[in-house]
Amino acid sequence: MPSFSGFIFFLLFTINFQPVIAQQEQDTISAEIPEAKKYIIGITETPPFVEKRLGEYTGLSISSWKLVNEQLKTDYEFKEYASLADLLDGIEKGEVDFSVNPITVTDNRMKRMDFSQPYFISHTSVAKRKESRLLKHLENLFSWDFFSVVFLLLLVIFIFGFLVWLFERRNNAEEFGGSIKGIMQGFWWSAVTMTTVGYGDKSPRTLGGRIIGLIWMFMAVIIISSFTAGIASSLTVTSINEEINNIEDLQRFDVGTVNSSSSQELLNLYNIENTLVKDGEEGIKAVYDKEFSFFVYDEPILRYEIQKQDLSDEIEILGQSLKKDYYSYAFPKNSKLLPLIDPILVRSLKTMEWSTLTEDYY
Repeated sequence: MPSFSGFIFFLLFTINFQPVIAQQEQDTISAEIPEAKKYIIGITETPPFVEKRLGEYTGLSISSWKLVNEQLKTDYEFKEYASLADLLDGIEKGEVDFSVNPITVTDNRMKRMDFSQPYFISHTSVAKRKESRLLKHLENLFSWDFFSVVFLLLLVIFIFGFLVWLFERRNNAEEFGGSIKGIMQGFWWSAVTMTTVGYGDKSPRTLGGRIIGLIWMFMAVIIISSFTAGIASSLTVTSINEEINNIEDLQRFDVGTVNSSSSQELLNLYNIENTLVKDGEEGIKAVYDKEFSFFVYDEPILRYEIQKQDLSDEIEILGQSLKKDYYSYAFPKNSKLLPLIDPILVRSLKTMEWSTLTEDYY
């Protein structure tokens, strides 16, 4: 049986040792936090996620960082870059500790930098100018292609009318007599025969004329059917061609996107030629000015810029998105801050405050 004095010694030892254990645990946690007087956070203006108003940075991404820093309680300052391309280069080179910008995680970017857990789910979508269907149909109806088909049809009508005139001008002079007048009569007969109107005021009587007439009757049925189909096609082909169901459908059009964006990576992956702009604001303006037909970029930014520039009546976003995007914080490779910030970010996203912020955005 242990003595009473031994029990007292054990109790005193335990009481004295507990502060030592607590201090060691605190030292371990402190060792995990990289020493930094002030974190440098790289950003570039990307409304509505990062905006600068009256000298202060606001937006969903900034709000997410403030939620994180309520637990981290560290000093920080923002370092602004002129473009997304410059920001990505700055992160990769370690010019900043990390970035809270809405940067989409892609395979190429994962080779250059590290990412936190996503804090926002978005989509890559397509913006285009709204067009009047009636005006578009009229434009197609009176296009050069349409008039070239009409001219070719008139030429074929004239040829068969001329052939009938050659056979009928002497033996059927009362209907096809004369030179210019007879040729015009042959053209009239050819036209009414092709349209199956058949007034009966002109009809070939010679064997050669009737053979030409028989051939023309069968050919006219085919030609008028093809011509009718051509007119219908000219009225509907544009709406069919501009129906974007997948990324490959963009290959037929002039497409723009933001330089160094995940949208550019997507277009390049499918070998789709694209015109590059600095940001979403410039891209929406370019669509409005008809510098290109479609602007491919992040849907939240597209919607924001359309509303900001008051172009809701002029520009629309297609219903079919091209891919899903995940916005995350970006860190230089092997950053010691990532394992520190990542779990705090995840906990912050589960708060009612973050839910309220995203609901207000939507």
